[in-house]
Amino acid sequence: MSFYPTDRIALFIDGANLYSAAKALNFDIDYRKLLDEFRKRGILIRAYYYTALVEGDDYSPIRPLVDWLDYNGFALITKTAKEYTDSQGRKRWRGDMDIEIACDMMEMAEHADHLVLFSGDGDFRRLLEAVQRKGARVTVVSTVKSSPPMTSDELRRQADTFVDLADLATVVGRPRQAHSNPPKFLGAEDDYDETV
Repeated sequence: MSFYPTDRIALFIDGANLYSAAKALNFDIDYRKLLDEFRKRGILIRAYYYTALVEGDDYSPIRPLVDWLDYNGFALITKTAKEYTDSQGRKRWRGDMDIEIACDMMEMAEHADHLVLFSGDGDFRRLLEAVQRKGARVTVVSTVKSSPPMTSDELRRQADTFVDLADLATVVGRPRQAHSNPPKFLGAEDDYDETV
């Protein structure tokens, strides 16, 4: 990753997307290490973490992660997931955070030199183009080393720099932990299991 020591850096973490990419690469993200790594690379002004939560559950298995992030340097952006029934009649949850990420990146492009997007979602290609026109450099962190790849080719081409999450595994990762009742992590398309 190419950062300058004086870069003002902002991180934008699509929680469901990053979780899925790390899971596909068979490791968990250590969020403390992730913050430490980017603090070494410049002036970290903000680390946003986006996720949808199921409201009304007495206990949400993702709540410990969300609470930890909220108390440890992350700006937490959440919204209530919406329930729907899929074509097989199964109850599912949807919680797309694309608009929230786009709004925050556009706003921060005026205050940061380098934006780091942790997502491989091709829908963000046009967003990257817009923030680059404002003068910000953009790094995309996702993976093409999983099967199937977790990032779109268009997004990789638009980014100033693409970093494969697999190459960061030793820096910001830890071995996957087995849990008897893993939390549900809600993404735009489906529900994901999240390991805390």
